[in-house]
Amino acid sequence: MKPTFKTKQGHPLPLGVSIQPDGLNFAIFSRHATHVWLLLFESEKHDPLVEIELDPAVHRTGDVWHILLSDLRGLHPAFQADFRRTTDLKSALQHLRSTLRYGYRMDRQPNEAPHIYRFDPNEVLIDPYAKALTGGERWGVWQRRQGDDHPKISSRNVEVRKYRNLIIEDDFDWGADRPLNRPMSELVIYELHVRGFTRHKSAQVDHPGTYRGLIEKIPYLKNLGINAVELLPIFEFEELDRDTFNPQTGERHLNFWGYHPINFFAPKAGYAAEGKNGNAVREFKEMVKAFHQAGIEVILDVVFNHTGEGDETGHIFSFKGIDNPIYYMLDEQGHYRNYAGCGNVLNCNYPVVHDLIIDALRYWVTEMHIDGFRFDLASILTRGRDGQPMANPALIDHITADPILADTKLIAEAWDAAGLYQVGTFPAWGRWAEWNGKYRDDIRRFVKSDPGLVPALAQRLLGSPDIYEPSGRHPFHSINFITCHDGFTLHDLVSYNEKHNWENGEQNQDGSNDNYSWNCGVEGETDNPQIQRLRRQQMKNFLTLLMLSNGVPLLTAGDEFARTQQGNNNAYCHDSPLTWVDWTLADKHAELFRFTRELIAFRHEIKHLRLQYYHDPAVEIYFHGVKLHEPDWSYDSRSLAMQIISGDKRHRIQQMMIICNAHWESLKFELPILPKGKKWHLKIDTSFVKPYDIMETGKEKSVRNPQHYKIAARSTVVLVAKSSRKKK
Repeated sequence: MKPTFKTKQGHPLPLGVSIQPDGLNFAIFSRHATHVWLLLFESEKHDPLVEIELDPAVHRTGDVWHILLSDLRGLHPAFQADFRRTTDLKSALQHLRSTLRYGYRMDRQPNEAPHIYRFDPNEVLIDPYAKALTGGERWGVWQRRQGDDHPKISSRNVEVRKYRNLIIEDDFDWGADRPLNRPMSELVIYELHVRGFTRHKSAQVDHPGTYRGLIEKIPYLKNLGINAVELLPIFEFEELDRDTFNPQTGERHLNFWGYHPINFFAPKAGYAAEGKNGNAVREFKEMVKAFHQAGIEVILDVVFNHTGEGDETGHIFSFKGIDNPIYYMLDEQGHYRNYAGCGNVLNCNYPVVHDLIIDALRYWVTEMHIDGFRFDLASILTRGRDGQPMANPALIDHITADPILADTKLIAEAWDAAGLYQVGTFPAWGRWAEWNGKYRDDIRRFVKSDPGLVPALAQRLLGSPDIYEPSGRHPFHSINFITCHDGFTLHDLVSYNEKHNWENGEQNQDGSNDNYSWNCGVEGETDNPQIQRLRRQQMKNFLTLLMLSNGVPLLTAGDEFARTQQGNNNAYCHDSPLTWVDWTLADKHAELFRFTRELIAFRHEIKHLRLQYYHDPAVEIYFHGVKLHEPDWSYDSRSLAMQIISGDKRHRIQQMMIICNAHWESLKFELPILPKGKKWHLKIDTSFVKPYDIMETGKEKSVRNPQHYKIAARSTVVLVAKSSRKKK
């Protein structure tokens, strides 16, 4: 028997599905469609329960199609008992959540330009404003529905899932939770992958590879000392979109990193322990709440520059089949512009797309309590409809000034894949921080002993004033990093001269060739104890400079105990032990973990490592060479000392020296004369082994010679001025 229910004209706003006093309202934008159908599905069923064609004379306002469904008791016999027992639609939705899904079909007739208007009435489309999706609940597994014997095959001969939209009620109890609003300068950010962080069996969690798995690791993160996590993309994406295989193992490649979103509101269901029926939303909120209770902020790595629909050969999930020339930048022939290197780019400064992004950001802040965002390839967001960079891009301006986002951290990856590099020049209006790619490159090159880097080292230690001060920004607008998900791990940075990406199946042609790495004498793993010690020392040098530079440090998960990807610097397609964090390394490299933990604690302790301004009158900074007040800025120089003096008597440490020696020979540095009653004490010497490589607070040892310190080759030393009087 055909289901019966009532429909009304509905409302054009809000977009998506919304609960109204008289029913469910559905609204979706499409300017160029001439036919729109709303489809309702039962859970796990392939064929729709009902399909409603919207009448443009009734169900269209401007470019928005809308309809309201009321008296849903006639929708299906299985629903009637539940609905008859309640007059509260929101309560009834709790039943619909597990039984009802929806989608859209769209078409254009006549379609005079199918290469522009890529409507396909056979495709069931994802609602851009859907808050949860079904279809991807099981990571890496294509799921069949009743009556659905074969997977959908895309034009690239890749199996793709058939997604459906869910109706989610907002009944989560946040209690008193809110975004933490910790000052940006106080952050120590830890970049991690939700699945990869706990997927390895050594993680010893009850829910590996999930949001709940991260909750189980919060005590570890607290012990490490970080106070913000930056999660690789968690917007719903299709990990099965790869059509390549590992040439060495035969395993199918997956889209592991997730930089191909198909929706901007729905959290990845495959990252939930129980992903069915939209439970990913609840589990994600539970994770955020748990992080906040531990004093840890949550920053999302968000991808608004392109989608997983790819180019002309890509699959239609949503935007391409809703209004292709509105959502994407096309050239005159209808080909996709490709500034992201992923097949397409979103038309971010077009009003409809602009509003979609703003609405998504507001949702993640208000409903999901997110503390900040790192915008992938953010320079694309500054491009106009013609693809040219804009001096005052409307989207960036709106994000910056939006009242809902006023306390939200905004971090730009200030470049794109088409050569637009805006580090230091990204339109920031005093708010946007940036991933400082120049910091990464300069510090890597200095530590590997390249010449001519001492002037750059000084700037990076100061928080890169040469980059950010001209635009009126501050040290905390520089997000300092040595490694990230993209490129070598810290261990591999000191173990490989060349990338080793053969398992990617692209003949080692993918991934960056400019790694500024040094293998310390042997390529790859070695049993040579001298090389192992040098590599450990080099990793400590990198970590010390990262944590003692002004700006905001970003540490990549596992670097604190020498995680390796075996020289692969582009492991985006591997869901395997290659990319999973191996927790046995925490014991194997316990010395490095301890060093990192104590280093982070030291950063939190010393306020003048977290300057709010480049010219703080309470802080004096002097540079020295091997002789006081004579820094060697020459091309052949490979060493520098920085003296920091705080005028705030409340600080436990008023003076400190950071001595950097990237030379292959030891050097003797003169030390400044301290006020009476003070002596130089050793805090860090990366050439030493545990526990003398970094001394715990209160256990620092006074240096023997108050006039000189001999620093070993390729090492970093930190001295602090403390009282010479012994406590009685």
